[in-house]
Amino acid sequence: MPSGSEALRIGGLTRWTSIDFPGRLATVVFLQGCPWRCGYCHNPELLDATREGWLSWAEVRNFLAGRRGLLDGVVFSGGEPTLQAGLGEALDEVRAMGFATALHTGGMYPDRLAQLLPRLDWVGLDIKGPWDRIDAITQSRGSAERVQASLGHLFDSGVTFECRTTWHEGLFGVPELHGLASDLAGLGVERWALQECRGGGNTAVTVADLAALGERFGSFVYRAA
Repeated sequence: MPSGSEALRIGGLTRWTSIDFPGRLATVVFLQGCPWRCGYCHNPELLDATREGWLSWAEVRNFLAGRRGLLDGVVFSGGEPTLQAGLGEALDEVRAMGFATALHTGGMYPDRLAQLLPRLDWVGLDIKGPWDRIDAITQSRGSAERVQASLGHLFDSGVTFECRTTWHEGLFGVPELHGLASDLAGLGVERWALQECRGGGNTAVTVADLAALGERFGSFVYRAA
């Protein structure tokens, strides 16, 4: 049986991106599996952790070897990439090849995230909503506490990170969105991205709302679907 990085179940690959790893040209490796069931999930085909991978790690590694000098970094996304035990070894291999490393995570495994942080240059942490809404959004009890613990590990690590929230008005209202911004800024979050849910649903947010949300952060971006 494959072990370590060779056991990674890879559900997809974006060969070139300029938006998923701020300031760097990167490849995105999508790992299979996620225990959460958010109703607006953008990658539902990646939810099943037992599904056979689309690519092997050896194939991805060979692809990256041919992109040295052309790409700056590699992003591991999902699904939930920290679900897979071979991620740490894969990060070590990527760094040894000269690439910067990034992670997109929901923060559901804070202890695993803490172990991975020394191998990472940047993290995008999903904040699904106000703390009292997260369990309902993810359909998983205890999610909010896990995300809070992951956020704490990020602060302690010194690794550059961005919090991201995918929102539409059917999830929670504009006043709660402002409350979430205040909470994150109060905790010391400096970078926040508000992402429009595919299919719309953000008509309740005005230009004035976005200005008020953004003024709380050193870096704020609104990403349309």
